[in-house]
Amino acid sequence: MTVAVIDRNDVVLRGRVSAPAELRTLPSGDTLLTFRLIVRRPVPRVRGQSVDVLTCITYDRGLQRRMAAWQPGDVVEVEGALQRRFWRTGSGTASVCEVNCRRGRKVPGSAARNAEETA
Repeated sequence: MTVAVIDRNDVVLRGRVSAPAELRTLPSGDTLLTFRLIVRRPVPRVRGQSVDVLTCITYDRGLQRRMAAWQPGDVVEVEGALQRRFWRTGSGTASVCEVNCRRGRKVPGSAARNAEETA
């Protein structure tokens, strides 16, 4: 009997943009947009940590244009996959875990809610 293994790597996050997105050209020539998303942890919280700050990226040019317009404090929702990216440094190999976004949208009405939450 053969058992089929179906892997799945789907991530959906909703949170606040922490800072303006950065557009970088990698040594490979690929263009990468990166930003950080602040996501509140569910209750009960372990050891007082109330939020996670997660790095999100995209290589998709259309998505890069939309995400570049997001401002700090905007509430957004992204969908993608968790990935580990590797590169060489002067002292060896480095890596980072990040969410590679395939979709992203600003949550409607989030600017008004943010203003109320920070007031």
